[in-house]
Parts: sequence; C-alpha cells; structure tokens
Amino acid sequence: MASEKSGWSERELLFNISEIFAAANPEVLVGIGDDAAILARPQNHIVVTTDMAVEDVHFKVNWSSAEEIGRKIAAANLADIFAMGGKPKYLTVAMSATGNEEFEWMLGIARGIAHEAQIVGAQVIGGDLTKGEKIVISITAIGECKNAILRSGAKVGDSIYVTTLPGWSAAGLIALQKNISGGAVDFAISEHRAPSVDYDNAEQIAINANSLCDISDSLLIQAEQLAIASGVEFDIDGDLIKSHPEFAELSQVAELLDVSIFDLILSGGEDHVFLATGHGLKGFEIGKVRAGSGIRLTHLATPQPGWQHFS
Repeated sequence: MASEKSGWSERELLFNISEIFAAANPEVLVGIGDDAAILARPQNHIVVTTDMAVEDVHFKVNWSSAEEIGRKIAAANLADIFAMGGKPKYLTVAMSATGNEEFEWMLGIARGIAHEAQIVGAQVIGGDLTKGEKIVISITAIGECKNAILRSGAKVGDSIYVTTLPGWSAAGLIALQKNISGGAVDFAISEHRAPSVDYDNAEQIAINANSLCDISDSLLIQAEQLAIASGVEFDIDGDLIKSHPEFAELSQVAELLDVSIFDLILSGGEDHVFLATGHGLKGFEIGKVRAGSGIRLTHLATPQPGWQHFS
C-alpha cells in the first residue's frame, strides 16, 4: 500500500468497486451507485443503506454531545432511505470505542440514535460493539418502498427543487473552527452538530419526483451525480436561490464568518436537504433540467470546491 497520496478519487474507486461486485441477480433492482440499494419483493421492495462516521473526520467529541453525534449519524442513514422514496423501518448499529469513554457518554450515543429513529418510526434491532483506536460508528438502515425514486430519472424540462436551503451545516462547521457564536450562527452550529432533516417534506416530494437524492456531500456534487446518471444538464440559477426565504439570514451568517454564501450553499455538505426534479413538487425551485450534460451555473460564479473524502 502506498504511503503517499495515490491520486485516485472517491468516484473513480466506487465505479471500479461496483464493477467487482456486479452480479446478475434479478432481485437486486438497484445496486451500488444510488443513495441505497433496492431488493425486489412481490409487494413492497426492501431498501438498504449503510453510512459510517469516524471520529475527527465526521464528528469531534469536544464539539458535540454524544446525543448529537448519535442523531447526526442516524440522520445520514434515514435520509438515504427517504431519498429512494422509501420509509425506514429498522437500523443496526456497529460501533468501535476506545474503552476510555464514560458509560453515560456511550448511552448518549444510543439515545441520540434512538431519538432520530423514533422521529420516523424506525427501530434499532441489533448491531456490534468492539474496541479500537478511535470511535467509529456504522449504521445500516433497512426500509421499504413501492416505487423507488432513482438518481437516473431526471428528464429534460423538469424543474430542480430543494426541500430547504443547504449551507447551514457548513456554516456551523466554520463557526466551530473559528470559535464564533451568537444569533443565527448558533442555529448553524446546531445544524452541523445534528441536522434537522425534513423527513415529512421528503416523503411528500417523493410522490411525484422523477429523480431524488439527499445532499450529504454538497449541492453541486449531488446535482452532478443526478445529471450524469440521467444523461442531462442541471442548470442551477443563482437568482432563484437568492429568493429563498432563508437566503438573507444565511448571508448574514456568511458575512460574520467571512466566507462566500454561495460557497456554503453550493459546496457545503451534511445538511441532508433533499434534491429532486419534477413538476410542481413541494419544495423550492433552484433551476431547470436541460439537454446536455453536467452542471451549468446561471447568475453564479464557480464556487470553491467543497470537502471530499479523497481529494
């Protein structure tokens, strides 16, 4: 194994891994490459997804309570189920701990996961606990759906919607890094520690959406994934984004943090806002799907690239 950076991207690695795991199984309706896998069943299909969080990469124990960490990691999994048009039913949780954690802190992780699961009527049914050098938490969520909403379903002429304005979690991360607080900044910090995912709106938007995903990496990354999967171009309009009711408040926060608001909105991640295409959806319109490929930015400058696992 190379000791220095090897020069590969997450997208490249996942593409090649999906080729290794590819198999002709008629029960696997959707495999690697979407928010979750779909397994065929006569009535409701099974939806399965897994997300992992690593201490000092996805969370810091001195920035967040145990309950907030548990909620944040559970939300990432639950959002993926909703992003497929599904309803979460069960979670399994695997955790590596150092053994130096307080007993109550460990229970706090469990309480946070249970709290988020209860919001959507899901239940933790098992898992694994082991010892390691850092805290690592991996959750597998299992749900069901009748008709899966895929990333590949965007159609030319669709409008592009978000359930709410992304960028608050990224603003919260910067605020914690710069030790800035007060006013709306505190809301941003709370959204980074444990995002308030709009599960109800996701359920409604999935009814008529042609394509759907949750924004975990960034709006631009997820929009490009949908555009590539659907063979279309996503035209994102800055003037539409500016008309969002939360834009002015997030703009004030960006100014306090000395960052570009569009860097937060377009390149920030971990909000788990839902991104969808269709017509007349319950959400906020930010652009149009056009013939072509990739991303077009209208009334927008190219933002700074966001954080990625391997960059």
